[in-house]
Amino acid sequence: MPALLPETTTPVESALPESALEGLGTRPFGVYVHVPFCATRCGYCDFNTYTAGELDSGSSPQSWLEGLKREFDLAARVLGKPPAVDTVFVGGGTPSLLGADGLRSVLDAVRDTFGLAPDAEVTTESNPESTSPEFFAGIRDAGYNRISLGMQSAARHVLKILDRVHTPGRPVAAAEEARAAGFEHVNLDVIYGTPGERTEDLQASLDAVLAAGVDHVSAYALIVEEGTALARRIRRGELPAPDDDVLAADYEMIDRVLASAGLRWYEVSNWATSEEARCRHNIGYWRGGDWWGAGPGAHSHVGGVRWWNVKHPARYAASLAAGESPAAGRELLTDEDRHLERVMLELRLSEGLPLDALDDDGRAEARAAAAEGLLDQSALEGQGRAVLTDRGRLLADGLVRRLT
Repeated sequence: MPALLPETTTPVESALPESALEGLGTRPFGVYVHVPFCATRCGYCDFNTYTAGELDSGSSPQSWLEGLKREFDLAARVLGKPPAVDTVFVGGGTPSLLGADGLRSVLDAVRDTFGLAPDAEVTTESNPESTSPEFFAGIRDAGYNRISLGMQSAARHVLKILDRVHTPGRPVAAAEEARAAGFEHVNLDVIYGTPGERTEDLQASLDAVLAAGVDHVSAYALIVEEGTALARRIRRGELPAPDDDVLAADYEMIDRVLASAGLRWYEVSNWATSEEARCRHNIGYWRGGDWWGAGPGAHSHVGGVRWWNVKHPARYAASLAAGESPAAGRELLTDEDRHLERVMLELRLSEGLPLDALDDDGRAEARAAAAEGLLDQSALEGQGRAVLTDRGRLLADGLVRRLT
């Protein structure tokens, strides 16, 4: 086990300024729970996750859950009267390793501390290999109403490069089991641009997605993160780096296939069959809502204050057991920060960004971008909104820099 080096040198104040608490509850409020446990480490992943061999006996699901409940108690004190939660998202890591009973305990802790809004969206991520019909029935009974399954690819050799351990057909079977258990909203995650992935491999993945009958798809271009096993393999020349032109062609193919099947994009990397099928929790992020992120390494945002927890599960649990905040750092967002984030996030939505959110230079750039075919001219002129065109979606990051 690696040595536990200090993740922060000074205590982080847990109290929030009054300005951050003003309007709490008038904006969407969500809870994110980070489960840091994985059965194996995928070669492309740089998330804050740990396998059993990387942890000692002081870092168990039980000690993590005890820490989580203590952090929720802290949240109740910091927020005063916490608003009922509109959305819950349990991510990781591999939340399904907790089993249905463990995930029930997580949701019960959220419900006991905050309460759930009557129409709350409650999502958990799951690895197809650690699910079963009994698992889905158990979490549906516990109150979860949305499931997100990590598919990544239907091609066996692509899964091998990614170090994914599930068999190609398992995600489709898991999605069918989830729907049979009463889940109306099921998402499949797809990764495209993996070294060695061919057009026919991506087509097979999309065929599998459509066969699963899900109402939501997230598709992400592979990002090679420094420090990962995949990055080392590419650096040694064992695998080619992802090609930008191939990624663009893949994205266009994904959008075309999904749209023809009734899945429409509502955010650059997300497609849904209807407005009800959209992920409300993520929309809360994109539209500047409030959320409390609980668990090792989780990030939170309330009223323009952002903070993040220490990463290691043992340090996280020990801090809370000692009556201390697990926060490793925090920042008060400036008006400039909040403007940049609003443009960056809202521009990625299909509804786009209102032009009055931009300054004079930004509006001039928006008009120029529309002339270049990156923004929808009719939406700009008729609705006063900057809405990405199909080509604009491919160049969204660069366009954000121009508009800000």
